[in-house]
Amino acid sequence: MDWETFFAVHRGLPREGPGAPDDVAWACALAGLPEDASICDAGCGPGGDIDALLAAAPGARVVAVDRMASFVAEADARFAGDPRVSVMEGDLGALPGPFDMIWCAGALYFLGLQDGLAAMARALKPRGVLAFSEPCFFTEAPGAEARAFWEGYPARSAEGIAAAAGAAGFEVLGTRKVPDAGWEAYYRPMEARISALRPGADARLSEMLDLCAAEAATWRRVKGETGYLLCVARLT
Repeated sequence: MDWETFFAVHRGLPREGPGAPDDVAWACALAGLPEDASICDAGCGPGGDIDALLAAAPGARVVAVDRMASFVAEADARFAGDPRVSVMEGDLGALPGPFDMIWCAGALYFLGLQDGLAAMARALKPRGVLAFSEPCFFTEAPGAEARAFWEGYPARSAEGIAAAAGAAGFEVLGTRKVPDAGWEAYYRPMEARISALRPGADARLSEMLDLCAAEAATWRRVKGETGYLLCVARLT
């Protein structure tokens, strides 16, 4: 990865993956959190879901963790002075814990589903809840472009994701697709950034702009076949 050109595109965007406040509210309602819940936003990016977590659980304390120092700095600046939020750079495979709930939007991907579920289980309190979004095929026979969208990651069916959660010691409380609006909330600001950077972009930056634009265009073609499944599961 050419991180310099990556951050030229992604720095300062409102979020670093698909999602919407309604997703967070739905997950927190299923979780049935205590008033003083301890929540981890694992893979928080620039903090795009923290406001929604605080709105859904007003008495909660949110610990936001990301492996990228640039995103940690953005999230920290965004919530500076809010005593309910602490932001830290860290490894998603070794979260500080224990938490009542872990919100992990599109970041379990980096650990792999089985290893990610095991890592999240270690960081939860007994009967704690994990809410995560995972690459999913919505049809039994996804086309080649839909399969290629995940760049070799082994996306599963909804049933396969639920089975993996069960094997990791979780009871699935509910699942739903991350809606198109959540994807557009990620891609549209990125596309605006791409348009702003096009004039005068050198060859390296132009290549990154092309890659990012192609990702958004591909998703729009395959969104009926694949996307993220949001899964809320409780440790048994």
